Amino acid sequence: MADGPFDFEKILRHVIKKREETELKGRELGVMFKDLTVKGLGASVSYQSTLGSVLNPLNVLDTLQRLRHPPVRNILSGFEGVVCPGEMLLVLGRPGSGCSTFLKTLANQRDEYYAVEGEVHYDSFSPEDIKRHYRGDVRYCPEDDIHFPTLTVEETLAFASKTRTPRSRLGGMTRDEYTHAFVEVLLTVFGLRHARKTLVGDASIRGVSGGEKKRVSIAEALATRSLLCAWDNSTRGLDSSTALEFGRALRIATDIAHLTTIVSIYQAGESLYQLFDKVCVIYEGRMVYFGPASQARQYFIDMGYEPAHRQTTADFLVAVTDPQGRTVRTDISTPVPRTAAEFAEYYKSSTIGRDNAHDIEYYRSKFVVNPERAEAYRTSAHAERARHVQEKSPYIISIPMQTRAVMLRRVQILKGNIGAQVIQIASYIIKAIIIGTVFLKIPESTSAFFSRGGILFFAMLFAAINSLSEIPALFTQRPIVLRHHKAAMYHPYIEALALTLVDIPITFVTLLVFCMILYLLVGLQKSAGQFFTFFVFVFMMTVTMKSWFRALAAAFKDPAPAQAVAGLVLMITTLYTGYTVPKRDMIGALRWITYIDPLRYGYEGILTNEFRTVSGTCASLVPQGPGYEGVSLANQVCTTVGSLPGQAMVDGSRYVALSYGYYFHNTWRNFGIVCAFAVGFILILLFMTEINTASAADAAVTLFGRGSKAMQRNADDSDEEKASHTLSGAAEKREQNDDGQDVLHRDFSMTNVFSWQGIEYTVPLSGGQRRLLDNVSGYVAPGRLTALMGESGAGKTTLLNVLAQRTTVGVVRGERYVNGQALPADFQAQTGYCQQMDTHLETATVREALQFSASLRQPQHVPRAEKEAWVEQCLKMCGLLAYADAVIGTLSVEHRKRTTIAVELAAKPKLLLFLDEPTSGLDSQSAWAIVMFLRKLADNGQAILCTIHQPSAELFQVFDRLLLLRKGGQTVYFGDLGKNASTLITYFQTHGGRQCLPDENPAEYMLDVIGAGATATSELDWHDIWKHSKEAEEVQKELEEIHAEGRKRPAVQAELRSQFSTSWIHQMLQLTRRDLQTHWRSPTYIMAKVLLNIVAGLFIGFTFFKSKNTLQGTQDKLFAVYMSLVMPVALSQQLQVPFIHMRNIYEVRERPSRMYSWSALLTSQILAEIPWNIIGSSLFFLCWYWTVGFPSDRAGYTYLMLGVVFPLYYTTIGQAVAAMSANTQIAALIFGFLFSFVLIFNGVLQPYRQLGWWRWMYRLSPFTYLIEGLLGQALGETSIACSDVEYVTLTPPSGLTCGDYMRPFISYAGGYLVDANATSNCQFCSSRTADQLLGNFFNIEYAHRWRNFGLLLAYIAFNTAAIYFFTYIFRIRSGNVLGVLRTRLSKASSS
Repeated sequence: MADGPFDFEKILRHVIKKREETELKGRELGVMFKDLTVKGLGASVSYQSTLGSVLNPLNVLDTLQRLRHPPVRNILSGFEGVVCPGEMLLVLGRPGSGCSTFLKTLANQRDEYYAVEGEVHYDSFSPEDIKRHYRGDVRYCPEDDIHFPTLTVEETLAFASKTRTPRSRLGGMTRDEYTHAFVEVLLTVFGLRHARKTLVGDASIRGVSGGEKKRVSIAEALATRSLLCAWDNSTRGLDSSTALEFGRALRIATDIAHLTTIVSIYQAGESLYQLFDKVCVIYEGRMVYFGPASQARQYFIDMGYEPAHRQTTADFLVAVTDPQGRTVRTDISTPVPRTAAEFAEYYKSSTIGRDNAHDIEYYRSKFVVNPERAEAYRTSAHAERARHVQEKSPYIISIPMQTRAVMLRRVQILKGNIGAQVIQIASYIIKAIIIGTVFLKIPESTSAFFSRGGILFFAMLFAAINSLSEIPALFTQRPIVLRHHKAAMYHPYIEALALTLVDIPITFVTLLVFCMILYLLVGLQKSAGQFFTFFVFVFMMTVTMKSWFRALAAAFKDPAPAQAVAGLVLMITTLYTGYTVPKRDMIGALRWITYIDPLRYGYEGILTNEFRTVSGTCASLVPQGPGYEGVSLANQVCTTVGSLPGQAMVDGSRYVALSYGYYFHNTWRNFGIVCAFAVGFILILLFMTEINTASAADAAVTLFGRGSKAMQRNADDSDEEKASHTLSGAAEKREQNDDGQDVLHRDFSMTNVFSWQGIEYTVPLSGGQRRLLDNVSGYVAPGRLTALMGESGAGKTTLLNVLAQRTTVGVVRGERYVNGQALPADFQAQTGYCQQMDTHLETATVREALQFSASLRQPQHVPRAEKEAWVEQCLKMCGLLAYADAVIGTLSVEHRKRTTIAVELAAKPKLLLFLDEPTSGLDSQSAWAIVMFLRKLADNGQAILCTIHQPSAELFQVFDRLLLLRKGGQTVYFGDLGKNASTLITYFQTHGGRQCLPDENPAEYMLDVIGAGATATSELDWHDIWKHSKEAEEVQKELEEIHAEGRKRPAVQAELRSQFSTSWIHQMLQLTRRDLQTHWRSPTYIMAKVLLNIVAGLFIGFTFFKSKNTLQGTQDKLFAVYMSLVMPVALSQQLQVPFIHMRNIYEVRERPSRMYSWSALLTSQILAEIPWNIIGSSLFFLCWYWTVGFPSDRAGYTYLMLGVVFPLYYTTIGQAVAAMSANTQIAALIFGFLFSFVLIFNGVLQPYRQLGWWRWMYRLSPFTYLIEGLLGQALGETSIACSDVEYVTLTPPSGLTCGDYMRPFISYAGGYLVDANATSNCQFCSSRTADQLLGNFFNIEYAHRWRNFGLLLAYIAFNTAAIYFFTYIFRIRSGNVLGVLRTRLSKASSS
């Protein structure tokens, strides 16, 4: 296939012929529908949720009422028609009219709608039959391109083909040969052969271009060999030539293979329109035309509407559904239909409507009740299925085959993201080394018993904590799995099973290395049996906890509650393991948790396995030391639990039995229970994945800010599918006309000319460099609207970014001028740039976004009232006045695009306006409205450079000039278009291009001539022709004249004295206000924070409920403090998400516009986050402090530390880690890694005196001072009264009382006797005061409390400085050392 021209039609005919020769039965499937009505949920006006609205009891009642009686509305009403095999149906309508709903319904995807009523027949099969048995034969291809980003293009297509490979194949091909051949055809048809080994990529992983990704989506859908396919706006982002090639490929496949093809397209060109047999026009959810595509134009002309000059048929058909886009014929006297209902009634009574009804009845009689045809279909479908697939299964390949395919894909996904795997394994190794050296060669002494238990506890806990990081990734892949499930490629549970099976060997190897390093460094019991017992328990516990967290993720539709519940469950299972609080000390009401806690069984297994051969030398003999040199063991006692009178050694098994109630004879019972938990959790995971494949998606309803006067809108406003929420045309026209012309004329007249000469742009690639722009020259004059066009990958957006000084990598050569002179220093601030992606803060309203832009980008001396007045004018000019209080995140595509333009206009750009794809994803009427608005701006003096895809002929005429690029960033044409594009057409025709047909779209003609498209080529080198043309010479002369004329005038001066228009204080105040507002409007975020604090506070409090002033009670209070400090893992990872999200908005849109300083942004983020965290920690304190039983008279200091200082600490450390991280996943990984250090080195898991070389980390850990401050204040200078079981009993030498014998020991070691005058059975308590216990074991001093307070403030100050430092180093400073070196080397090599 690599040699010679590719002929898709020839190959397809050959395949069909071969199939017929081998008597392989093909099959086909049409669809008939009558009285089709689709109902969805929707309200007339909806308001944005805020924290106040969530807490308002009246709103709670309203929500309950809505749940009982949901507001239902019709999305589609009264549809009827038939699409037969071999036919192509084009669906047209404005966004929000119901196109996507119609396509989904015909593709049998009904789950998201409240009800679907009426008849729908797929030949002799009902929708239920298709869903249950033949789901893969009917396919819906969504508009969005979502794929696994770390798979290559070839791997993505091969997987799709593999899962739908039939059992019977031509020529005896193997499954692999069939898949390879099919993928080769698809790669060639869609021009993806050059990208076959390229990752698909996403927003954070570099991959194929947007146009190529769209082609991958199309090819993947075709790889599944569906018989009825609904394509939803699948040409979005493609240039007109590639879109036409896609249409032709569908036409060929539909004709030869007798497929049924239904397509919705916005801005369809005439050539594309002519490929279709039928067209369906939708107007506000009503079918106003369904019939032959060739008769549709005349049908609406006869109705009384007139197409505009050179208006394509598709544009005309959409225009008649827009009150402002249609033109009534002047020569018609009868009234014409105006409303959607009138259009629908007119259609039903028309000849075409009656013909459609006749077609339905004919189809019903021939296909709907046809047992022979149905049986033939079943036979053909069964012949495709693998041998072990059930006859009624919708899947083609068997469960084992699905499992193999999905497992291979999982391996490929991991291979594409190998860096993350390396980081994870490295974190395990580093952690093992650190823990191992902290507990290096632990002594076989009773002093190390507690530490030995701590090592085993941590080994198990670390793997469980790491499992938490998987939850976000599982939600990311869910839409892909759902799409594949609907296409009958594999069962959803197979994905979960494959993930588990592939992960098991990786986990096995990782943990084997982890356990070996840890085991050898610590010096645990040196026997192979004990090591492997330890290893299999840690391994199985990791598998169990991973399965549990995955099952938890599978049970939820949204990641936020899943993560909150997972964090809570982790804390509960950790608490009730038995390490921090022994089972005998748990309160009865919560003790049952130990029986359902898998960590408890795993911990018992590894603890008893280790201690069964330990015989520790007693390190706590009482009495000992000076004055007791000759005392025999008969007069001493070991205070360690499990000691026996007269013995200096303590048996480990006895210690574990008495301390924890754990026994070695339960080891393999426990292992069996852990395995049972693992199997149970895996089964729950598989079950939940299969039944809960959907992810939470917000209903596409425009929300308004609370307190705003949202206008009551028409019924089309809350369409579940796309929600256009279009204003009535009259209202929009009023908005745009009122005072708009005067404002434009007054504020946009300008005389400066922006030009560029010899622009070249080279970027580094692995193994070399790539030139994206090649010697591009041109200019943009005031009052002229210049189009920048070219096929996908020609470098249009790249050129815009280079001209607007928005590139961050690579080398730019060439000159950019304003009036022939150097660009002013604040060029970016004097220009507006509307990006292709409409990047905005989703919670802000339209008016707030404009006010924010005006406030920070217009000079500060401009009065606020004037700025606000200008914002209102921008809202009018852009037709957004009725949506001024609408929340941006819920706007339709069109209104979001208008908002993007309005935000740039609010800044009053003085020099130039750049726009990247302002019409992409819009219907023809919306695109026309946007371009006419740009035309109006240009007519009033604004200089505009705009990239555009698929313009209609009339849209193309709006532009004055064109810069046309081909692949490689090479100029093919630059100059005037001329009337009806005559100048452009003449240029190509006189230089060897074919003749342009009279009714041909010039935009499509020029792309076709230069060989643009996935498979198209041109014999002529149009770049070379341009370079040697007289037109190119004239452009150079014009540039020289512009430069010469401009240099006679003064240079354009920078208007800003500093880098920004406003002062730093003003920026910070505006940003803080915006951030606080965002938090208030994110109730899920705040409520998750608050509820996590409340529930954790209550749980920890009741776990250590009313701890007494005994030895165990004091230790319980220590762990009550320790466990409360684990909270930042969840809370800090939570706050990193909005921090990084806001930073992304800044980096993508606000930083290049020089809107505000990065330091002001950071300051606002810190200030906005702190109050909520203080509130959360305060609630935690109230639920926790008195429940544990701390004294009320010492609550003040504890609140200061835990309720104020602690949230300041975890806020700043969380944001500091986020500042150095590229995304939230990396931030979570780094934070978990760093946070484990402060947990290890604070003197609790390993007491200070046993830390050895790591004592410097103890001094460095902020939690050292936090724990010392909290415990020292709460327990310092309080007495301890041992419980009965805590007293040790010893016998004094003959002739001595207990007091006489113990006095020297008590004088330096502390403790007290119950009866000093007794002569036998002396009952001794090892500590009289909490200071003795805390000082001896944990190095905690009451006197250090205010020192600790001061040190924590220092840590907070350090963290705060780190936020600014890391942001500057990793995000602000241009390039790193390696990048600078690479750039210099590339410059040197090129020169």
